[in-house]
Amino acid sequence: MGVTISDYTLGGALPNMHIVEAGILARGEPNTPRAMFTFPHLRTLAGGALLAAYRAGSTKDAADEAIEFRRSTDGGRTWSAPWRPWGLVDLDGQRGSLKLCYLTELSPTRLLAATMWVDRTSHPGQPLFNPETEGCLPMAILLAESSDGGECWSAWRRIPMPTEIGPPSLTSPILKLADGSLAMSIETNKTYDDRTRWYQKVVFFHSTDGGATWGPPVDVGFDPTGRIYNWDQRCAVAPDGAIAAFAWTYDTETARYLNIHRRISRDHGHTWSAPEDLGVTDQAAHPAVLPDGRMVLPWVDRFQSHSIRARLAPRIDAPLHPATEVALYTHGQAARHDARTGDLLADMALWSFGLPDAEALPDGDVLVVYYAGDDATLDIHWARLKVGNAE
Repeated sequence: MGVTISDYTLGGALPNMHIVEAGILARGEPNTPRAMFTFPHLRTLAGGALLAAYRAGSTKDAADEAIEFRRSTDGGRTWSAPWRPWGLVDLDGQRGSLKLCYLTELSPTRLLAATMWVDRTSHPGQPLFNPETEGCLPMAILLAESSDGGECWSAWRRIPMPTEIGPPSLTSPILKLADGSLAMSIETNKTYDDRTRWYQKVVFFHSTDGGATWGPPVDVGFDPTGRIYNWDQRCAVAPDGAIAAFAWTYDTETARYLNIHRRISRDHGHTWSAPEDLGVTDQAAHPAVLPDGRMVLPWVDRFQSHSIRARLAPRIDAPLHPATEVALYTHGQAARHDARTGDLLADMALWSFGLPDAEALPDGDVLVVYYAGDDATLDIHWARLKVGNAE
């Protein structure tokens, strides 16, 4: 798709972004079960308050991990003390931890939490990913509901998965679609000791009854040859109902991460466009979509600038304009880029910055959260972006 200056003209000038405020949402405590915070996520509630969820643990992959919440009533400038709605969760006689939590406000009185549960009993003491097989620990997707803004929650409800999905990875919050349905983005995995070739894919499941039941999987990103993996799919829904999906793309033959690829759906996620190379590398964030359709997409570039950056697009299907680029965080050391797939998966436990999540605020700004730190602690940072016209 071509682009003209008019695509970016808002009020007669090229739009720009800049950081106006920044701070720490949660600070790691060395040598404790709250040493390392990861998987930050934001949701703006109907009343204007912000609810943040993130994962806490003694390491980046630990059986003592748990989900913490914090609330802000001043646009993310200050945050409440943390609280933990849940501890360890038992499923079918197996004890497991909650790796992440994504929130969706279905209505002003109904909040849906989607979490990824990790079995910590079947393979005690083993890491999430098996570097020898590329398999992962048993996992499950759980849903719970709150009618009081996240203070109290219903019992967990496990989402049944087809056998071919394997241990499911939840890659994005549950999406509210224009036709009234919901969509859940799930990445497939191999079981822990499976040494067969991995034909990885990412799929959508749809629900037409508010999340009570879910239909069959719909392929979103899939290479039938098994060469290209589409990891950590992040999604956004535009005001006109179109959906954009952004994939962290990996080439197994060259053992290299490729640029982020975007796919677009205009029929509520049932069919998708061919993948489009966005020209930036490597891992996309959850984007923020403003009421007028503009999109802010942060991403993590571990292998070139070693930073977290963001750009603005006038629509979810438009190019990300380089002139709008903002550096949110810069790290001094590059991650490995030339290891085999299993080693790269295992190395994720050592990476010390990433997983940005963006949310549009009622005042028109965008708040981005991400984790960053060192070998001892990982903190959750926030940065407020002013999105406007060039001065």
